[in-house]
Amino acid sequence: MARLEWDKTGERYYEAGVEKGVLYLPENGVYSTGVAWNGLTSVNESTDGADISPYYADNIKYLNLMSNGDFKATIEAYTYPDEFAECDGSAEIATGVTIGQQPRKPFGFSYVTKIGNDTDSIEKGYKIHLVYGCMASPTDKSYGAINESIEPITFSWEVSTTPVAVAGHKPTAHIVIDSTKVAAAKLTALETILYGGENATARLPLPEEIATMFATA
Repeated sequence: MARLEWDKTGERYYEAGVEKGVLYLPENGVYSTGVAWNGLTSVNESTDGADISPYYADNIKYLNLMSNGDFKATIEAYTYPDEFAECDGSAEIATGVTIGQQPRKPFGFSYVTKIGNDTDSIEKGYKIHLVYGCMASPTDKSYGAINESIEPITFSWEVSTTPVAVAGHKPTAHIVIDSTKVAAAKLTALETILYGGENATARLPLPEEIATMFATA
């Protein structure tokens, strides 16, 4: 057996950045329409729940049971697609005229984070994040007077999710594909689905399709 080594050249990994945000609108149970989300500045992931509850018997700790966790996120951006308005509780009553306090519609979302290391910098690879069953709750907006330094406001949304079915596993709302660990051809095929192509509209595939796509030949 070889002795363990730490921080070897090429193994000092880190993650950074966020890019290539895409909004997907559902129709008849599938996320059939994808729209580019410009101005994305951050996505903060979190898990709500997944708490451990201890149980005691015979005067000792008998077992720990963990509750189910819900995937949540906070999306921040300088702007958002027009199509997101219906997910943000807005409705258009005339061209260029919108009203608020309307029912919010669910959506799907994808974004990319970068993988770096000590030899390839931030270009080592990337992760594609797919999020399902999203519902957005907007946070406060703060508008201020313009002075010598113009600072754009940042829009922010708290996002809760409803998991979708995964064959052989518990339902999930979040899938991550690591470009450094999957076949390049399969990754290209997935990106054509997610971002569209000459003869394909961008869409968000469900976990079953992704599992089939990346299954070992």
